[in-house]
Amino acid sequence: MKEIQIVIIEDEAVTARNLAYLLQNMDARIRIAGILESVQEAVEWFNDNALSYHLIFSDIKLTDGLSFEIFQKTTVNAPVIFVTAYDNHAMEAFKNNGIDYILKPFDEQELRTAITKFDQLTAPGKTEATLPNISELLGLMQQSAKTYRKSFLISYRDKLIPVESRTIAWFHTEKDLVYAHTIDNQKYIIEETLEELEQQLAPELFFRANRQYIVNRKAIFEVEHYFNGRLLIHSTPATPDNILVSKARAPVFKNWLNS
Repeated sequence: MKEIQIVIIEDEAVTARNLAYLLQNMDARIRIAGILESVQEAVEWFNDNALSYHLIFSDIKLTDGLSFEIFQKTTVNAPVIFVTAYDNHAMEAFKNNGIDYILKPFDEQELRTAITKFDQLTAPGKTEATLPNISELLGLMQQSAKTYRKSFLISYRDKLIPVESRTIAWFHTEKDLVYAHTIDNQKYIIEETLEELEQQLAPELFFRANRQYIVNRKAIFEVEHYFNGRLLIHSTPATPDNILVSKARAPVFKNWLNS
C-alpha cells in the first residue's frame, strides 16, 4: 500500500490539527509530512523537501500573505487542494487547473472526495497534475473574493433602523416570516429568506443550524448532546424553541465551532 505524504498549510493551529486528524483516520495510506503556518515557513520547507510529499492542503489567507505567494517563490511539485472560506463561484476556476477546493467548515465526506480526485489524477496513465497560473489566481481572488453583509436597514414602525450583522444573535423563520433577534434582545422582521441570508452572511460568524435557524457564533454559550446523535444549541438570548442540529450536520457544526 503506497503512502500519501500530505503537507498542510494552515495558520490556525486547531484547524490544522483537525484536518490532519480527519485525513489520517479516514485513509490508512495518509501520512502528514508537515504542517506549515506561514508563507515564509512554507517556502523554506519546500526548498528543503523537494521530493518528500505528494499532495498539499492549503488555506489561502495566511498570517503573512496569500498562500499563492509560496508557489511564486519556490518550486512545488504536487497538486494543491485549497481549504478556504471563499465562495464557490470564486473558486470554480481552480477546477480547470487540475486542483480542487474545500469550503470551510469542511467535513469528512468532502475530504474523501478530494482524496478520490487525487487518486484519479495520479493514476497510472494520467497526465501529471500541474499548478495553475498563479498570477491569474491572484487576480481572480482580488476580483471575486466574496464580501459579506455588514448591516441591515430595517423598517420598524415609522423608522428605518440600521442593525449591524454581528449584533444579531440568530435569525428565525416562523409562519412565513423571518425575524432577526439581536444580542440585546430586540426583534425585527426582515425581508430576506433564510436561504438568501445564508449566502449573504459571513460563514465564519453565522451557521445554518436547521431549516428554522441561522445562529451567530457569539450567541452560543453551550451545546448539549441530544437524542439520536443530534446537538442542542443554547444561546443568549434564548430562542423561543430548541435549536437542533441534525446528526448528519453535527460534525460540520462542531468543526465550524472549533475553527
